[in-house]
Amino acid sequence: MRTTVTLDPDVEGLIRDAMRERAISFKEALNEAARIGLRGKEHKRVPKFAQKTFRMGEGQEFRWDKALAVADAIEDEELNRKLSLRK
Repeated sequence: MRTTVTLDPDVEGLIRDAMRERAISFKEALNEAARIGLRGKEHKRVPKFAQKTFRMGEGQEFRWDKALAVADAIEDEELNRKLSLRK
């Protein structure tokens, strides 16, 4: 069947990426995408990401306004440790 389809720019990009990766025609890439989307087969669902959080307790002594300075210091220590291992 021949028809005219208007694709959103992001969808067109995905189809073109599939064409390049698989060395297939636009028609083949579009048909494959439609089959996967409509049948639900071959499409692996990625589990929803959930960030684990932990209570840090009461009365923390850490100064959050200095967090970037602490992170810089930790990073500097790690870089120095790695450099000393190379020698």
